[in-house]
Amino acid sequence: MLKVAIFDDEFIVIEGLKKMIDWSKYGMELVGTAKDGNSALSLFHSEHPDIIFTDIRMPGIDGLQLIEKVLAEAPETKCIVFSGFNEFEYVRRAIRLGVIDYLEKPITIPMIEEALQKITLRINQEKEMSELRLRWDRNRQELLQKATLDLLLEGKEAITRWRESFGDEAKQVIGITVIAISGERPSLQLNASFKAVPVWNGTTQILVLFHFENNPEQLSELLIEWSEQEEVTIGSGQTYLNITDISKSYREALHALRYGRFLDSKGWTRFEEVGKNNKIPEDLSAQEEAILYYMRTGNKEGLLGQLDKYIQWLDSQKLNPDMMESEFLKLVYLGMEVVKETGEETQQTGYYPQKDIRELNTREEMTTWLYSQMEMMIELINSSKKSNKHKAVEKAKEYMEKNYHQDITLQEVADLVGMNPNYFSLLFKEEMGLTYIKYLTKCRMEKAKVMLKEGQKISEVSEKVGYLTYRHFSEVFKKYTGMTPGQFKENK
Repeated sequence: MLKVAIFDDEFIVIEGLKKMIDWSKYGMELVGTAKDGNSALSLFHSEHPDIIFTDIRMPGIDGLQLIEKVLAEAPETKCIVFSGFNEFEYVRRAIRLGVIDYLEKPITIPMIEEALQKITLRINQEKEMSELRLRWDRNRQELLQKATLDLLLEGKEAITRWRESFGDEAKQVIGITVIAISGERPSLQLNASFKAVPVWNGTTQILVLFHFENNPEQLSELLIEWSEQEEVTIGSGQTYLNITDISKSYREALHALRYGRFLDSKGWTRFEEVGKNNKIPEDLSAQEEAILYYMRTGNKEGLLGQLDKYIQWLDSQKLNPDMMESEFLKLVYLGMEVVKETGEETQQTGYYPQKDIRELNTREEMTTWLYSQMEMMIELINSSKKSNKHKAVEKAKEYMEKNYHQDITLQEVADLVGMNPNYFSLLFKEEMGLTYIKYLTKCRMEKAKVMLKEGQKISEVSEKVGYLTYRHFSEVFKKYTGMTPGQFKENK
């Protein structure tokens, strides 16, 4: 029901309206009355009425001052004023303030009922308009989401449709970043520098950030703060200035997310930190990518299980022998690249898988050969892990502990130990139980604690441990220690 309040210093007006109007007939409820402006304002704050009838002249603040305060706080409130015969100037001011009707005294029941009918009609019209606007906005959003998904999947072909759906702001977009999300998407508070469009690709939540300003530091802070709100994993692609490169950022975001999941790493995984083997194509199927991940993690049981699924999938495609041979060779060459990431070689010179497979005649022979090649390669990977793991990880730890104040990248540390970034990060997580970035954060936070205990300024400590902004440092420090740098410093 709509709430109604009446403010008038005449007892007879208030009592007459209370007893002689059937408020429920109009879907309304009289929630209170007041005889002066100050009491009226208090009632407004406590009851939040939808409709106010008020006299212009009242003790305390007058009706016009009251309306001005009410509409400043709740502009949707419907205000009707009572006025005396010679108060035309007051009425003009009231209309300018936004009252929807005025009634000349003496007030009669038919006048009030006519006003109530006007109000009801107006509220219903506004409600209809609001619902229409809501449906329109929802349809626009759905069209924009569809156009954005098409842009991710089709690239240049979908640009015209996307521009039409995005509207005039499309001309102001100067960059794009795609984010893939695992888990329930927390709310993202954006400023005018970005516009976010959420889409669903059938398996993964995607958030496309359209940039209106070139401010990578602001984006970094935003994603760090966002990813730490909830226990979620997000993967981000690189930021591209050309909208036609959105498909690249999309593939990179999915790659980073999958990598974060494999490392069981909550929070934000950047494509730049994941590293990439440039000899492995970007357009691998989910089946092929899963096989490579099992190889990198040295999970033989998982690899063989995934190979079973892969063979079943190939069988369902009803490929001819030449195409089956091509698919098997492709997988073997991909496996060889993963082995090379460890610094090992599959075999001495003279290993030609394409020659070996052509000597096989039946599907069973080819399948057996594929399994044997993949098993041989994962044994090499696991052997390399045993011999190289401790030495490589120790060298990386020593480097990070010495250079924690710099912007150390995964690629930089992987190059130091002579490994592919993908392989090194998996190796590091397996040995340390922490991802490389979490270990680096641990180093920085422990150093920061020491400096804060020594009495150094928080801003100086932030810079000394490698954070560009105090805000970012403070958020990470609080998550690590459970208190802000200032609180930690006070409790030293």
